[in-house]
Amino acid sequence: MILIVGGAGYIGSHINKELNKEGFETVVFDNLYSGKKELVKWGEFFEGDLGKIESIREVFKKYKIEAVLHFAAYKAVGESVTDPQKYYKNNVANTLNLFEVMKENGVNKFIFSSSAATFGEPKYIPIDEKHPQNPINPYGETKLIVEHIIRDYDKAYGMKYVALRYFNACGADLEADVGEWPGSSSNLIPLVLDAAIGRREDIKVFGTDYETPDGTCVRDYIHVTDLATAHVLALKYLLDGKESQCFNLGNGKGFSVKEVIDMAKKITGIDFKVTEVERRAGDPPELVADSKLAREILKWEPRYADLETIVSSAWKWHQKVCQIIK
Repeated sequence: MILIVGGAGYIGSHINKELNKEGFETVVFDNLYSGKKELVKWGEFFEGDLGKIESIREVFKKYKIEAVLHFAAYKAVGESVTDPQKYYKNNVANTLNLFEVMKENGVNKFIFSSSAATFGEPKYIPIDEKHPQNPINPYGETKLIVEHIIRDYDKAYGMKYVALRYFNACGADLEADVGEWPGSSSNLIPLVLDAAIGRREDIKVFGTDYETPDGTCVRDYIHVTDLATAHVLALKYLLDGKESQCFNLGNGKGFSVKEVIDMAKKITGIDFKVTEVERRAGDPPELVADSKLAREILKWEPRYADLETIVSSAWKWHQKVCQIIK
């Protein structure tokens, strides 16, 4: 049985679908703080909280767990700056609870949802795994701390891991079975689609004077299904007895904020309001991944790298769910 911690959330629900398609048995462990029970459409569900170590022990007692995938982190960068205690407690201290119970039960295979936020301001583009890690916010710090912890647990206790550093996860399941729940995200694409559907009055563009082709920030957007495929390959890699490793996950190509907005207008057919405002502190002009290592070692290949597929899949899901939650 594969334990998916935080499997009722955006990314975890897509991984749950892909693992079940590949024949794995799964159990989702989630406290439903931001996850949605409606997204747990495969495997078993166990409502529990990483902050309560006895509830973690209960799920390990009920199921024979072979490996753990961990997605139960808070991830709003701005909130991590204003309320760092919340982030260090959940993202670090609660993860130590999980590790304690894994160690008690002899479970030594772990896949960690890390982030490009561990790198901080880019020294060069594209960003590979050797790029210096200097986070510029508490969220990124929490991810880097856990990377250090799992490295030490590997040396001391033999806990084998794969840490996957995402760039901008986006899009939705192409069959619209699961996706990013509207109103629960600060990511660009769902906010743009909220503007298109009338759930917000405009979409704000933070800075139009960057040294990029159109003056707006450029980011590497990776379709969430491609992300899920990488997790399946990482799990198989660990189950094959391979050594611990960190991988960057991105398409290796960036799209600007303006390009995303223009594509959303094209796909939705709606000319929603766009408001240009000042830059946000800490927004680098460009973030693009070098994912050659994942391609070489995991044999991973993104299939949905074009912006039209990314935005259209998100729009299909967005329309479906907004009808449900009206």
